[in-house]
Amino acid sequence: MAPQLATFSDWHIIVLALIVVLLFGGKKLPEVARGLGEAMREFKKASRDLHEDPPDTASRPAPPAPVQQTTAAPQHNSEPKQG
Repeated sequence: MAPQLATFSDWHIIVLALIVVLLFGGKKLPEVARGLGEAMREFKKASRDLHEDPPDTASRPAPPAPVQQTTAAPQHNSEPKQG
């Protein structure tokens, strides 16, 4: 006969619920449950977005172009200054 480690009886669930109520209190329990639900929704949304949409590469800025050195001689203005 195989041991049944993952099964909970009704008494296990009742004792666990009593411990949770004692730890968090009756007034705090709905806030904790609400926060847990919101966190689970955000996690599911983020994981779904990762699987559905690949990262958008068009919104990333392009890397700066390398500066090219020129070896041309400087150009001088051949017109005389009037003044």
